[in-house]
Amino acid sequence: MENPDLIQKYAIATPRYTSYPTVPYWDQETFSKDKWIKSVKNAFNESNWRSGISLYIHLPYCESLCTYCGCNTRITINHEVEVPYIKAVAKEWRLYKNFLVDKPIIKELHLGGGTPTFFSPQHLKNLINDILTDCLIHPNAEFSFEAHPANTTPEHLKVLYDLGFKRLSLGIQDFDEKVQQVINRHQTVEQVKEITDLARKIGYKSINYDLIYGLPLQSEIGLKSTIMQVIGLKPDRIAYYGYAHVPWVKPGQRMFTEKDLPNTQERQVLYELGRQMLIAAGYIEIGMDHFSLNSDSLFTAQLTGNLHRNFMGYTHQYTQLMIGLGVSSISDTWNGFAQNVKKVEDYLKLVNTYEIPVFKGHILNEEDLLMRKHILNLMCKNETNWDETDLLNQNFKLSLSFLKDFENEGLIEKTANSIKVTKLGERFLRNICAVFDLKLQKKQAEKNVFSTAD
Repeated sequence: MENPDLIQKYAIATPRYTSYPTVPYWDQETFSKDKWIKSVKNAFNESNWRSGISLYIHLPYCESLCTYCGCNTRITINHEVEVPYIKAVAKEWRLYKNFLVDKPIIKELHLGGGTPTFFSPQHLKNLINDILTDCLIHPNAEFSFEAHPANTTPEHLKVLYDLGFKRLSLGIQDFDEKVQQVINRHQTVEQVKEITDLARKIGYKSINYDLIYGLPLQSEIGLKSTIMQVIGLKPDRIAYYGYAHVPWVKPGQRMFTEKDLPNTQERQVLYELGRQMLIAAGYIEIGMDHFSLNSDSLFTAQLTGNLHRNFMGYTHQYTQLMIGLGVSSISDTWNGFAQNVKKVEDYLKLVNTYEIPVFKGHILNEEDLLMRKHILNLMCKNETNWDETDLLNQNFKLSLSFLKDFENEGLIEKTANSIKVTKLGERFLRNICAVFDLKLQKKQAEKNVFSTAD
């Protein structure tokens, strides 16, 4: 186990760096929809449209609230909401296609939520068919979706597979019944096994399980049992996240108190327990919080230096342009970000009046792009290097001067023009990246906006 003093020192609020600048520090005052559309057009042209683009579709509906969840969700048992929503998503995509000079080539398509399998198989089929109309599909395209094991049906799996989906992500979190009770997330090992076995039989190439450590009432015994059961089912990938306690953002997390949560030291024990069990079972650490078998494309991407990270997390696919469709979705042109409105009613109103439904964003300047490059290198490759041009930026030089502690503590190895994260340092990757986060350094919020990095 790592030095407990280091763990305590670096257990501070730190972003997960699916972007830079991070959302709380976007410059909204100079952002406009016109600038955003220009950025989309430029990215589509610059990226050489033949290389393809990514689409993320946010499907926010869930039938019940998982109290740990930090995602943008809408809780309802009224399934009449499905049709108006998927029609709006398809309409939003048509609005974007009007700005593109050629047929988009889809290289990556992901359905996130919420609970995508809240929607009926037929409605999902209608949505995907609408999305792919007047588009081309890249020969190396990957389509994936998130699912709740308790409401995913054989028809869901078959319909989406026939539409080109080959990767499935199941949100499990923990099999311990008392943990499931407090977080209001219920599924059995048998349900997960049934869906996993059926998906493999149908032909899905990669199955991911989401697990969380640091949940309320979580224990070493319970987590060990969960990890053993997961290893027995042998998913191709595992996302092993630390629970992010942000009740000031997500009131549902007030269903339990901080007294129900493991402390910093206990969280570390839970993390190390799961990590060591997964490694012993043949899983390889990928970037931060992820593990995969050596047969999975995520491992191959790390091995070849092609691992990429965006708002969808780690991926083996890189596209310059990623369009987020649906309520609260975030888009990325590399040179700019934009986020859609967060309320379903506002989203439907804007799209149905033929408006791109973004409400905030950020256009990156040269310094932003410089810092983004180095943060992404660290997140995906555990190393980065620079040249004399980078050193012309005084803020970048200042950031490098803040690395001394990490070097002395054995978390990085530094040369005149590079840094490499050591095995010990991988546990503190977010903290190392934060050195290059000028927005975080300059505009530390008076209140917490991020979860701790422990």
